[in-house]
Amino acid sequence: MSVEIFFLGTNASTPHKYRNLPSIVIRRKGLLYMFDCGEGAQYRFLRSGLGVNKRMHVFISHLHGDHVFGLPGMLHTFSLMGRREPLFIYGPKGTKEFVKCVLTKVPCGIGYSIYVRDLEEGIALESRELVIKAIRAKHTLTNFAYVFEEKPKPGRFDREKALKLGVPEGPLWRKLQYGKAVKSVYGTVVRPEDVLGPPRPGIKVVYTGDTAYCERVVEAARGADVLIHDATFDSEKARDALETGHSTAAQAARAALESRAKFLFLFHYSSRYSDLSELLQQAREIFRRTYLSEDGLKVEIRKKNGSVYLLFSEYL
Repeated sequence: MSVEIFFLGTNASTPHKYRNLPSIVIRRKGLLYMFDCGEGAQYRFLRSGLGVNKRMHVFISHLHGDHVFGLPGMLHTFSLMGRREPLFIYGPKGTKEFVKCVLTKVPCGIGYSIYVRDLEEGIALESRELVIKAIRAKHTLTNFAYVFEEKPKPGRFDREKALKLGVPEGPLWRKLQYGKAVKSVYGTVVRPEDVLGPPRPGIKVVYTGDTAYCERVVEAARGADVLIHDATFDSEKARDALETGHSTAAQAARAALESRAKFLFLFHYSSRYSDLSELLQQAREIFRRTYLSEDGLKVEIRKKNGSVYLLFSEYL
């Protein structure tokens, strides 16, 4: 099992020479899940090869401009490039009004359907295989952290045991794997737990948007495979972080440590930093498995036999 994370933009507030504004995309089985859409996101998106006509959901953490001003341009560009698939947008109260204003006041001529939903805390999207939850973080206005989590997969199927119990290979095996009891050739009932190992946890990624250190985020990130956390400032700017509803790199590391996340990616850097090595060092003193997110970075998360592996590459 695997998912990919594309870092489209990693800076905070204003564009930096080396970094665009916040946006990431998670790709799973060809479906796209975008989290925030800062200015410049469409440029990175087009260069990523993700495809403008894929089924896609966009989740906005909050309505500060650096997290949402890229959305109008992206919607327009998608239309000009022939998108026909519907697009689904989610965010805190005001997101629907923002998108409606753009579409009604600016003659974009959108050629595909757009559905927008203002969220409350809780489940934002659920399918048979995954769930995405909105968690209230700690910022200067309503900000949702998002938990992207695959649902547990069935345990490994014991073929020999199934045959021994009188269940021939074929449709009955699939029913057992999907949690349904079946009748064997001997007339006995065979239950999924008779032939399946323990459920296998799916991949879990948490994206915080803008947040100060927050117990709700720590709890939501419990056991996450990857935590992408606000790390706007270094430790000397802890007061600034508190006053503006952001985190230091050390506070992001503390959240990763306390949530027992497996890997941490620092994100949302102040433009005062061109060299991010000090932020990385401060975080790694607390949580060793910390990495810097970078524009143009693609990270594939693979999970096998209970272990998690990261594969790093560049998409630009």
